[in-house]
Amino acid sequence: MTDFAPALSDYPYQVKLTSRQEDNDENGFINNVAFYSFFNTGVNMFLQNHCPQAFEHEGITAYVVSSQCQYMSPASFPDDIFVGLRVAKVGRSSVTYGLSVYAGETKRRVAHGLFVHVYVERHTDNAVPIPADVKDALLTFSEEF
Repeated sequence: MTDFAPALSDYPYQVKLTSRQEDNDENGFINNVAFYSFFNTGVNMFLQNHCPQAFEHEGITAYVVSSQCQYMSPASFPDDIFVGLRVAKVGRSSVTYGLSVYAGETKRRVAHGLFVHVYVERHTDNAVPIPADVKDALLTFSEEF
């Protein structure tokens, strides 16, 4: 993780989500598990909108092999949720996404983390190289802070 606190506008891909009442815990704050859902939704929307070929390679899929989240401040329903995404690293068979979650009208940064996909052959679960067209699309969103 980094000490740098990027603004939502610093991310090359952004998505707006709606929090739900069931995202809140008994203390009235969005539960930590919901942030992983925000990460997953942000990554999948990014892939659908900017890298649809990631879903078109028969026999190859991407597994989430690692994720982490650090929380900075609480958010609560009915806050709007904004997810900022960048491609932090593209390897031979893996891609690491850097994400931040912002909440409310002021879009205050409430969490940040990493999400790692490894591309695998569906029938063997063996890691395979990221298909070239997918890798090229991912690299267009590669940003370093």
